Amino acid sequence: MKLIVGLGNPGREYVGTRHNMGFVMIDEIAKSLHTEIKEEKFGGLYTKVNVDGENIILLKPQKYINLSGEVVRKYIDYFKIDVEDILIISDDLDMQVGKIKLKLSGSSGGHNGLKNIELHLKTQNYKRIKIGISNNKNMDTKDYVLGKLSKEEKEEIEKIKNLMPNIFKDYLHTSFDNVMNKYNRK
Repeated sequence: MKLIVGLGNPGREYVGTRHNMGFVMIDEIAKSLHTEIKEEKFGGLYTKVNVDGENIILLKPQKYINLSGEVVRKYIDYFKIDVEDILIISDDLDMQVGKIKLKLSGSSGGHNGLKNIELHLKTQNYKRIKIGISNNKNMDTKDYVLGKLSKEEKEEIEKIKNLMPNIFKDYLHTSFDNVMNKYNRK
């Protein structure tokens, strides 16, 4: 069984914000599978699907992003999922809008949602997809990540949304090294 987690903040006021890239991308995966993430359990919205004989849980933690690890831990324990079978999708301030980076492990890079996941998993060794949201050094970071995307940014994010179902399929059917080599671009 695999657990794919999109990070974001719950609530209408956060729809369309930079910090909700994980929610946007996991919704795109769900759409490609003709399902919706709407069942509730352990402080998260999820759906369970079977793809080519593999059980997959798509999860959107509904605690604020800084507490995502609590929800992820409950799903891991309840569904008996190995850390090697987890994929986290989040925003990343250190990459330009429209860039993606897949990683096998690494630090949180200052992302509070990833910090909380590391705290609850007791490891930094989990797969992730980082979605670039750039950074505006002239704004407070919190205001920036909770701000809405511009028209130009939405166009760049749309390109990643279109790629996400393919990344997901490749993630299921090939090694993560191959997926990283295919989608990580400079």
